[in-house]
Amino acid sequence: MRTWNPKWHIANRAWPGGNRAAAEPLCSAVERTDRESLAAMELDPGHLAEHVEDAAYFHVPQFLWPPEGKVYLPGWSWEGEIFGWHWHFDCQLTKFMVLELVAGVLMVVVFIPLARRVRGGRLPRGRFWNLWEAMLKLLRDEVVRPAIGEKEARRFLPFVWNVFFFVLFCNLLGLVPWAGSPTGALSVTAGLAAVAFLMVIGAGMVKHGLLGFWTGMVPPMDLPLALGIALKPMLLAIEVLGLAIRHGVLAVRLLANMFAGHLVLAVVLGFVSATASSFVILWLGVTLASVVGAAALSLLELFVAFLQAYIFAFLSALFIGMAIHQH
Repeated sequence: MRTWNPKWHIANRAWPGGNRAAAEPLCSAVERTDRESLAAMELDPGHLAEHVEDAAYFHVPQFLWPPEGKVYLPGWSWEGEIFGWHWHFDCQLTKFMVLELVAGVLMVVVFIPLARRVRGGRLPRGRFWNLWEAMLKLLRDEVVRPAIGEKEARRFLPFVWNVFFFVLFCNLLGLVPWAGSPTGALSVTAGLAAVAFLMVIGAGMVKHGLLGFWTGMVPPMDLPLALGIALKPMLLAIEVLGLAIRHGVLAVRLLANMFAGHLVLAVVLGFVSATASSFVILWLGVTLASVVGAAALSLLELFVAFLQAYIFAFLSALFIGMAIHQH
């Protein structure tokens, strides 16, 4: 099957009877236009965002998986009628779903053997096990106990540990070539923030009771009865809204830091392919600068991965402590 080739089409029109000299300038102009279009596409915001957003496929080098370099994930769809109503269901496995499962499996692989070692009375030995033990103790002694209190820390320590390491592994997966960071999607960070929000409310209601938790959000004020009836519902609404906003900011902060960092890396590396059709010296200079810059930014992203996981866990523990110890 013949496909339409613009260069062949123009050359065929401009080369009647073998006039090759007339066709060569037109072919060169078309090739130059193609190169300029490819360079513009490499730095197009939509094209760059495609590499860091969730998708129904994984990006891989094209020579490994021709012709597109995309490994598509399975999906399921059903459409029909039930009791006279038309229904349509879509179930698509996405890249971030797979990576979240990978993060969960990594947590199981690391911490179940570590827990068995500690439960059996054996001390964790070696740099690998000491690394995880040091991080666990840091969260317990420097985050959970100061924020929640000695008496209540043991109850909420597993939650903070799970939140920290799940976010950390999701962040670190973003540094793996051809993978991605699930925490660069709002659906993931909003889900994590929603879990933290429910934990905060649940902790407060268990501690103070259903009515005591909500009424305790309003500070005690010596007001006349009529003025108290008018002001206290307003203050309660403001406190509840503030609680929801704090957890919303928790989601947006994590999303913005992870998405922006990977987008900057994509832009820096995009300059290499964008200048591939330029002079060799220019391309070599841009390539060297891009590779060095990407390496430096990757080290910064490694630090940000740990920092954002720590901030998320610290603020979650702090909000739980605020719900337990009102005023």
